[in-house]
Amino acid sequence: VVALADAAAAGETVPGDFTLGWHNDYLKAQTGTFVPFVVFIEAKNPQVEAALLYVRAARSRGADAGDSRDRARGRRPPPPAVGYPFEEIYPVTLVPGQPVRITRGCSLSPGRYELTVVVRERERQDARGRRRAAAVFRQTLDVPDFTVTDLTTSTVILADALAVLPATPGEPELSERPYVIGDREVQPATDSQFRPSEELIVVFLVYNPAVTPAKHFDLEVEYHFFRKSRAGEEGPGPNAPAGVAPLPGERYFNRTEPQRFNPVILGPNFDPAAGQPVLAGQGVPLAGFPEGEYRLFVKVTDLVAGRSLERHVAFTVRQ
Repeated sequence: VVALADAAAAGETVPGDFTLGWHNDYLKAQTGTFVPFVVFIEAKNPQVEAALLYVRAARSRGADAGDSRDRARGRRPPPPAVGYPFEEIYPVTLVPGQPVRITRGCSLSPGRYELTVVVRERERQDARGRRRAAAVFRQTLDVPDFTVTDLTTSTVILADALAVLPATPGEPELSERPYVIGDREVQPATDSQFRPSEELIVVFLVYNPAVTPAKHFDLEVEYHFFRKSRAGEEGPGPNAPAGVAPLPGERYFNRTEPQRFNPVILGPNFDPAAGQPVLAGQGVPLAGFPEGEYRLFVKVTDLVAGRSLERHVAFTVRQ
């Protein structure tokens, strides 16, 4: 698996015997940034029953100014240091004809990384003498910096479900359940396409709200929906509030009631100044959403500090 990753990084052609997909999010960690991720694996050959999954994150050198100067002078850049910020191998049991979800996580320092995911069939007695099935997936990760003290948020996660846990899992179990947040567990959505019979669930964490010496904080979160315009639908749309404008090619669709987070709602023992993030989110039934492409506009306002930020999530409603 490591040789396949090296070959893909060198630009060599590698097999494509699996359909691979990747999803990740970014959350604040005690050190660095926590990156929970999901790998979707489906074997094109139904006889493949077991595989190894290799995930590697290497520091990207493409934007390094020193490397650019060396290349301009005809010098070869120095080789990368031995080892990688993250690399792990996981055994995988496959289900014929069905995609398998492998959920894990890692901690990375802020910056740009080249992600490499390799899946290779495990050795079998009845498969000796033939090439083992394999596939490689590569993409860039831009890991944000959560060491800032300004108001910020985690990724806005699209979820299939949000469950309340009776007890927090232990450390060994948490390694396989990286989307456990406090006493809740998020099941990330497979993709951003939903049916009208489903519910759109969004979950995210808000970091660094202003807290007064009296331990008062106050956040307001707004959720606005825009729909991609069709012929004859130009304009802001009905009931569009002031200050919330559609992008070109969009029309305002609707909104939900704003959420408030303060000591009255979260309790007097909740203390963002001690590092506790605010868990925000909503579940919105899509029965009233006609088929089409949508953008969820999330606005988080710190009413104590008088500052706000915006987040945007695209999704599609389709039968």
